[in-house]
Amino acid sequence: MKHLNLAVLVLLTLTMTVQAQFDPKTSGAYSCFLRKSSMQELPYLPSQANTAGPHAYDVLKYTINADLYHCYTSPYPHDFNASVKIRFKADSVIKSIKLDAAYASLQIDSVKLASTSFSHSGNILTVILDRTYNPGEIAEILVYYRHKNVTDNAFYVSGGFVFTDSEPEGARHWFPCYDSPSDKALLDLTAKVPANVKLGSNGRLADSTVIADTIFYHWVSSNSVATYLVVMTSKVNFNLDIKYYHKITNPADSVPIRFYYNAGESPYACEGLIDSMTTYYSRNWCEHPFEKNGFATLNNQFAWGGMENQTLTSFCPNCWEASLMAHEFAHQWYGDMITCDTWADIWLNEGFATWSEAFWRESSGGYIAYLNDIQSYASSYLSGNPGWAISNPDWAINTPSVNVLFNWSITYCKGACVLHQLRYVIGDSLFFKVLQTYTTDTNYKYKSATIANFSQEVNRVTGQNYDWFFNEWIFTPNNPVYANTYQFSNHGGGNWRVDFYAKQVQNNAAFFKMPLKLKIHFTDNSDTLINVMNYYNGQAYQWVFGKQPQSFYFDPDNEIVLKQAATVVGVPERGGFEGIVLGQNTPNPSDLKTTIPFVLPSPAEASISIMNTLGIEVWQTGTLNYTAGAHSVEADLSTLPSGVYIYILKTDGRSYSGKMVISR
Repeated sequence: MKHLNLAVLVLLTLTMTVQAQFDPKTSGAYSCFLRKSSMQELPYLPSQANTAGPHAYDVLKYTINADLYHCYTSPYPHDFNASVKIRFKADSVIKSIKLDAAYASLQIDSVKLASTSFSHSGNILTVILDRTYNPGEIAEILVYYRHKNVTDNAFYVSGGFVFTDSEPEGARHWFPCYDSPSDKALLDLTAKVPANVKLGSNGRLADSTVIADTIFYHWVSSNSVATYLVVMTSKVNFNLDIKYYHKITNPADSVPIRFYYNAGESPYACEGLIDSMTTYYSRNWCEHPFEKNGFATLNNQFAWGGMENQTLTSFCPNCWEASLMAHEFAHQWYGDMITCDTWADIWLNEGFATWSEAFWRESSGGYIAYLNDIQSYASSYLSGNPGWAISNPDWAINTPSVNVLFNWSITYCKGACVLHQLRYVIGDSLFFKVLQTYTTDTNYKYKSATIANFSQEVNRVTGQNYDWFFNEWIFTPNNPVYANTYQFSNHGGGNWRVDFYAKQVQNNAAFFKMPLKLKIHFTDNSDTLINVMNYYNGQAYQWVFGKQPQSFYFDPDNEIVLKQAATVVGVPERGGFEGIVLGQNTPNPSDLKTTIPFVLPSPAEASISIMNTLGIEVWQTGTLNYTAGAHSVEADLSTLPSGVYIYILKTDGRSYSGKMVISR
């Protein structure tokens, strides 16, 4: 059949032509990026995990006792005396353990308890144990040390402020530890400070003892903490407000939310939002996971953004902004409660928190406000894409520079958009079920997780294998560039055929398999939405309608935000579609009934049937005689349950099939 000589009309659906009202550079995610990307002066020291072979022990608890008393008065020295008791369990037969301890920052004075000797060199503290420990045995060592009077961009002192900031590997600069996000441990921290100082840390305030001009703050975390999330935040004459959040599951159980702030600041807007934000996150993910939470503004040494220390987030001075709070508070679930197992899994932290900020906007502005934010993140990615994947297996061994690990375009923007596209692919119901099961799964809750763990959770909840999605969007760089073709053909008798040819032309990545949403607008001012799966490059689709199409839209709502696309009206590259055609059913998804179109090039007997995923036929027409041309049958679906089905055209000794969805 010759194609119609249609005038060529180009409809460019370049994904980022949306005139978004949201500027991602005003977002909490961008503030977070600014803070973390500014940590370039932090010396990156090889972890003992990378120099000592497989991790031979599991840290169970850190008990830190630090005397910070003289750090709060001029000349504000950085040195302090401290001890850390490390309780650990042997995972293999061990006679010694190795800890991360920055040589330039820490002076090790002695090691007691289950220790006979130690050495400190190359930023590794090696402790010779008092005997051989077998797998499962538990022991403790007590390290007495001094933080030197040095600036190390992990322990900060100035003008009455003392605070820590440890991501990604700064904890080793202020206490000996196994400095890897995979080994989370309980924390017990006591700090000696002047009586006019308020000091916050992880977990709950067990007690604060005042003796003369001195106060001893004792903080205890009942949940394991990754070393980079361990924090001390303190200041002379710190302001403190405490609000109480009442849990959804038990309103009588209240969680203190502590707001530390500087003189002249107003945290009241954020204080007013914390209840609704906690409820929103709790309802959609899991109940607020910690016994306490809080936020603290710092000084100009912490000039930008925030840091999601577990149960006590750090903010830049006077940065009481809802967007920043939405991003950092989401980290309490994604990053703190469930922590990236390695730095190759950073998407589970920053991608999720950035997406969550847009999701918080959805709570007040609806889905359009949410999608507007996501599309703006996508625009930032497309304009700044440096060309690497979200996750690189090497990062699990060799920590990348902050410019890579906390790259704005990849880690934050693309990371958020990938999570949105997962929502698009599996649908809202399954997507939020995935998040709820992931955040309540005891394999990950208060522990660490890998991207593979999350993808397994997706597969388990959906009952399908979505490994292809993660391989494409997480482990493959770049994005698809579509150069699609479509045409309308008049078949007479009021029947029109629509041909669509999906093609990707990117030269820096392989093909991206994705479900596609298409919209056809007709001259009678009606619309038809069609959902198809694009399994391979150059895939052709055909539909037959009993009315005249007027316009065609590819991804009309721009849900596949990580793409560039042009859709051209004209001749498909394959030169038309001859022969037998089985079109996509409409509508799809369907409810009580659906129409299945097909085209026969010559008169023939044909039958249409529908089968479920078990291969059982659940509906059929029987064999009928058809003339040449376009036809359609209407199937009654009212007795069929929701789910995925296959419809089959049998004619001329051959079978043609398509996939349909019933949704109610």
